[in-house]
Amino acid sequence: MATNIAKKIPAIPLAERLRPQTLGEVIGQQHLLGEGMPLRIAFESGQPHSCILWGPPGVGKTTIARLMANSFDAHFITISAVLGGVKEIREAVEQASIWRGQAGDLADAAGKRTIVFVDEVHRFNKSQQDAFLPHVESGLFTFIGATTENPSFEVNSALLSRAAVYVLQPLSEQDLKRIVAVAIEKRALLAIETIAPEAVDRLVAYADGDARRLLNTLESLAVAAGNEKSAVQLTEVTDAWLLKVLGERMRRYDKGGEQFYDTISALHKSVRGSDPDASLYWFMRMLDGGAEPKYMARRLIRMASEDIGLADPRALRMALDAAEVYERLGSPEGELALAQCVVYLAVAPKSNAVYVAFNEAKAFIKNDGTRPVPLHLRNAPTKLMKTLDYGKDYRYAHNEEDGFAAGENYFPEGMDAPGFYRPVNRGLEIRIAEKLNELRLKNAAKD
Repeated sequence: MATNIAKKIPAIPLAERLRPQTLGEVIGQQHLLGEGMPLRIAFESGQPHSCILWGPPGVGKTTIARLMANSFDAHFITISAVLGGVKEIREAVEQASIWRGQAGDLADAAGKRTIVFVDEVHRFNKSQQDAFLPHVESGLFTFIGATTENPSFEVNSALLSRAAVYVLQPLSEQDLKRIVAVAIEKRALLAIETIAPEAVDRLVAYADGDARRLLNTLESLAVAAGNEKSAVQLTEVTDAWLLKVLGERMRRYDKGGEQFYDTISALHKSVRGSDPDASLYWFMRMLDGGAEPKYMARRLIRMASEDIGLADPRALRMALDAAEVYERLGSPEGELALAQCVVYLAVAPKSNAVYVAFNEAKAFIKNDGTRPVPLHLRNAPTKLMKTLDYGKDYRYAHNEEDGFAAGENYFPEGMDAPGFYRPVNRGLEIRIAEKLNELRLKNAAKD
């Protein structure tokens, strides 16, 4: 019978066992850690400085802080702002004083730098954050704060002015796939020797840029593989087995699968159907299911053009603004702007008249011959072109009554007006339809 490998799973979590021990082992954040980048320069300088690491969960904030302590041979003190308070801060100050030496001389034999790492620093209130200031000023210790929230709003300006801010990004799909490869290569998953490419894709989509989430999921798979009731332990993770073991929580993150496209279809149809609640529901389902907010922003821009169009031209501007806000703020703050856009698009008047006209014109051009441009519509930048009657008899609309050259023809010779654009009786297109009818009457009077 197979050995129960689950009993052999180390007590130390996989995320901790695979935590990088050197700067070269760090995956991701190369905009900070690559050659010539700010944090790499800080490491190579040999002089630690206080800083705040701002980024989403599982992107390496704690790892970078620990590597700094190792690189500078510093005593490392960790404080959790979720669980700690002023008492923990005082204890850190006492420890730093002891490590530095009674005389306060770093050259003393007993002297050693101290790095105080505060996880979730935004959870500390103003007075708690202020407690660090005199000791950062005196150089008793180097302060490193980690936060998932914008430090501009969550960290005291006094502390912020004494610390460099480094912005960490979610890990890319390539970064997460490298982490899976490292886990397999180091035999950290015990029975699991390989993971099928489609299963890796699903795991990476589920992790959504969070290395800790990915590694915790891999650890769950290792336990499940060790518990398989078979004569031979499971050595390959297939997509089917992954879904069987982890169930719906993985199925929801099938970014390229049928459910993903079914859900985006439901969102699009809810917006088209002018139901703001349903639109918000499907929008949040997409985000919760791991959809990339930038993808969602692109879809909203498409909806503004396809389903609202000229019935409310502000909708397109709203969608573009929401996309820009997300680009500047990221998640989660920027997602609110996208949600605001979703509601606006849902309640806006609807028209697909431009979308229909676009497709009809596209199909017409594809099937029609290449008709020559009438002479009166051609440009005549040279004398020769003028002698060939380019631009002859063209009527400049601005010089005509009401700025409209009634009876003028802008189509190729022999082509009837196809009537691609037909405004609907909603929103601004009501006024557009009235304007077009007025112009048609002026044209008819000239015939």
